[in-house]
Amino acid sequence: MMEPRDIDLNLLVVFQEVFQERQISAVARRLNLSQPAVSNALSRLRRSFDDELFVRTAQGMQPTPLAEQLAEPVASALLLVSRALNRQQVFSSDSSQRVFTIAMTDVGEVYFMPALIELLHERAPGIEIGTVRASSIDLKTEMESGRVDLAIGAFDDVSEALYQRRLFRQNYVSMFRAGHPLAGREVTLKEFLAARHLLVSSLESPYDRINQNLEKAGIFSSAQFRVPHFTAVPYIVSSTDLVVTVPRKLAESAAKPFNLQYIKPPLRLPSLQTNIFWHRRYNQDEGNQWLRNLISERFAE
Repeated sequence: MMEPRDIDLNLLVVFQEVFQERQISAVARRLNLSQPAVSNALSRLRRSFDDELFVRTAQGMQPTPLAEQLAEPVASALLLVSRALNRQQVFSSDSSQRVFTIAMTDVGEVYFMPALIELLHERAPGIEIGTVRASSIDLKTEMESGRVDLAIGAFDDVSEALYQRRLFRQNYVSMFRAGHPLAGREVTLKEFLAARHLLVSSLESPYDRINQNLEKAGIFSSAQFRVPHFTAVPYIVSSTDLVVTVPRKLAESAAKPFNLQYIKPPLRLPSLQTNIFWHRRYNQDEGNQWLRNLISERFAE
């Protein structure tokens, strides 16, 4: 049985970095070490665990099953050590200069970021927030490593390692310019299907499901105009006769600035539940707690 005294703590730091980066050169840069030093540390780890731990492939250093099992316990242990060494550094939103990264969709950026910017200006002027596109990363890996602090969205296929809290549920609505022929009255299914539609052919889950419903209704196959994301939608429909079906929160955000209106479409469409997600490694992290509580206070319904 291996005891803590049997292994150098610095080797576990190297293990965690190799697991996250999958490249010896990247680990060397992050730890300010030479590549031979990182390779030597990896060799010592292999001898200690009597396992290859990481195998060189075309996709980088891929972990063995044992390394997969070790990854989360090692990361949690290193986090506890870091907290113990820095216990005097209590998080204070008033004075903190911390940088947080939140994974969102483009719809999320449109809805959440303006309010978050104002909240931080009032309550935490030194804190910075950046966003990354949720669909372009591996949420579990990035949040486990701490490179992404929170995720906000209607994600329905996430790792069990992520905790979540509900913010709100919303329906889809159909949006168009003020003065559109469909404005100001109840719209029949026949009128709705006859209108010219703009489609958002997003592959991000769960927005991809809406296109399945529109396709069943006969809209998807006949639409002339499509865009791959939601950001450009208000600009397009505000100056054309196109109708677009979007999450209600986006329509609420865009209606006044772009002089748009929206209606409940005469179709049965699924609703979206938007949650805030965080990795269980950071459940007790004071900064992470503060930010997710701030978001819940402002956006939860």
